[in-house]
Amino acid sequence: MNTARVVAWVVLPLVGLVVVGALAIWLFKVLLGLVVYLIVGALVVGGGVYLYRRARRAVGPGTRTRLRIEAASKTYKMRNR
Repeated sequence: MNTARVVAWVVLPLVGLVVVGALAIWLFKVLLGLVVYLIVGALVVGGGVYLYRRARRAVGPGTRTRLRIEAASKTYKMRNR
């Protein structure tokens, strides 16, 4: 009976440590995966905002592209009277 107690006092903490360690590793992987998804999402959104601003600036008032669009629009309207 004394031997069973000693085994219980030695084995149960070891099993507890293994379970807690496995849980900690699983939680770390989940949190790390979440952080990676957040970083990728932030990069995608940031890239979209960057491209939107560049496109808006490229077609802004007074730019060569804007003047070409307006000239083509005037030509199209005059031709289809």
